[in-house]
Amino acid sequence: MRFDTLAIHGGQEPDPQTGAVNVPVYLTSTYAQRAPGEPKDGYDYARTKHPTREVLEKALAALEGGEGALAFSSGLGALTTLLWSLPKGAKVLACDDLYGGTYRLFEHSRKAWGLETEYLDMTDPAQVVARIRKGGFTMVYLESPTNPLLRLVDIDPVAEAAHEAGAMTVVDNTFATPYFQRPFELGADVVLHSTTKYLGGHSDVVGGALVFKEKANYEKLKWLQNAAGAIPGPLDCYLVLRGIRTLGLRMRAHEKNAHEVASALQKHKKVKRVLYPGLPSHPQHALARQQMDGFGGMVTAELKGGLEESRRFLSRLHYFFLAESLGGVESLVEAPALMTHMSIPREEREKRGISDGLIRFSVGIEDHEDLVEDVLQALG
Repeated sequence: MRFDTLAIHGGQEPDPQTGAVNVPVYLTSTYAQRAPGEPKDGYDYARTKHPTREVLEKALAALEGGEGALAFSSGLGALTTLLWSLPKGAKVLACDDLYGGTYRLFEHSRKAWGLETEYLDMTDPAQVVARIRKGGFTMVYLESPTNPLLRLVDIDPVAEAAHEAGAMTVVDNTFATPYFQRPFELGADVVLHSTTKYLGGHSDVVGGALVFKEKANYEKLKWLQNAAGAIPGPLDCYLVLRGIRTLGLRMRAHEKNAHEVASALQKHKKVKRVLYPGLPSHPQHALARQQMDGFGGMVTAELKGGLEESRRFLSRLHYFFLAESLGGVESLVEAPALMTHMSIPREEREKRGISDGLIRFSVGIEDHEDLVEDVLQALG
């Protein structure tokens, strides 16, 4: 089944009770049982099992090619539950260019219950493999492309080394989406999503997901999903399902527009550098072509003039709304150092290349000529 068909039909059969082609939004928290301890089809309490959430989880598993999926109330809720599954004294190797909220959670976990996290530039696979072999890690956690610098990790050799060392490989696939990248085919064990972003696609829902390559990991986390309770509501599940149905169409439009915006930025004298995997100037353009089917809708640029020029530019945009988050049909823009990555200490941000002049664009699906004109007039 090809992707656009899978996005509509994968795990999304008509409702067996009524034939409804859209999954019903079951607004219930509990279910009548046949007798004490005899729920119908396992439905006893909605935190444990819910019919709308079930359909979403089947659809997510189908998209990524996994053995099972679990939906959560946010991407960080998904990550928190995953971290709780790690044993006492666990060590995590993570890429050093991470979403600020992920970094904050790793650091909180270190201080609260001793999770040891080491951060590493993962753009050199040989360096990553060597560190995994020496490190005694429980989990290798990576984003590819990363947030916000759009660096790539060569997932195949990293996952192979992790497996040899007995570590689990987790890939945050939020930026690429399963339309452009399928981490299980590259050796990953778990795929994480903020479904708030491209999967939902309309900036109207907050959610997260974990998808599992193996049934055993799914069952282990399913118990924790129920025990911890960071589940999405039925309307949230419905909104993500609605978004999934047009994912392929939207991602093609996002990518086309992002390429146009990145190309225009690259030519402008006020722009210091542009980071977009689809440009030949990207240092890992060849890897992007090898392990991805496209380059996504995110563009990062660093302006000359630092914070002052950044503020001026952001204040002059019309079609790019100044807002956190990404992946919606509308174009968004933000300054990571002042917004999404502010929780990372300034010294750490600068060491990782997140300067005050860095701008992150989530390029929407408007007409690309309007978006390019908007960026150019804001640059002056």
